[in-house]
Amino acid sequence: MSPKKHKAMLAQIDSLTNRTSTLEEELARLRADSSRIHKELADLQSNYNTVNGNLKATSSKVNQLSADLQKREARLKEVEDILRKRDEATNALRDKLQKALLGFQASGLTVDIRNGKVYVSLTDKLLFPSGSIVIDDKGKQALQQLAVVLNKETDINISVEGHTDDKKVISLGQIKDNWDLSVLRATSVSRYLTEVEKIDPQRITATGKSQYQPIDLAGTNEARARNRRIEIVLSPKLDELYNLITK
Repeated sequence: MSPKKHKAMLAQIDSLTNRTSTLEEELARLRADSSRIHKELADLQSNYNTVNGNLKATSSKVNQLSADLQKREARLKEVEDILRKRDEATNALRDKLQKALLGFQASGLTVDIRNGKVYVSLTDKLLFPSGSIVIDDKGKQALQQLAVVLNKETDINISVEGHTDDKKVISLGQIKDNWDLSVLRATSVSRYLTEVEKIDPQRITATGKSQYQPIDLAGTNEARARNRRIEIVLSPKLDELYNLITK
């Protein structure tokens, strides 16, 4: 082989060697890239699975919250409807009583609404002689007019509360103190309503509050006169509301 051909052959071998080296380097890069891409793909798949799982969990939570919200809104509407009916009934009862008892309001009778209940407040001078537990004629007339309404409104609970002022009662036979006076006056009114006006006694509760729930703290004679009173507290029966609360 001539030197020229030999030289050409060597050059060709060098070229092939260089190309082979380049191909091997490229192969290594491709393998590294392939490994990296596989890892990135695995990471992405893992992230996707995590996100997808979170989305499903979030979707389930959203659906549960939506269902809970619908139940709560339905219950809220139910409670609002019952309370609205109660307030409507209470307002209607107050209006009837104010109309029926209009002639006694100048004598110290008031009708108002507190805490969803109707309060008919009668000063002691409208019902009783001083220091007495016996209802006088004017008091009987007022209670008679009250009973006309209450006998028609059978879904009303009745609480008769006796109140005194803060002056100590001098012992008057069976009346030993303000507790006695408040209780005995309340029971006198309750007996009249049940025995004379024929209101169902199961509807009535009689209680004595003595001097401890005054409505006027001024300490004047006028304030004490306001505190000496019988309050007849009327509240609609709340069976619907009770049943709703206990669900």
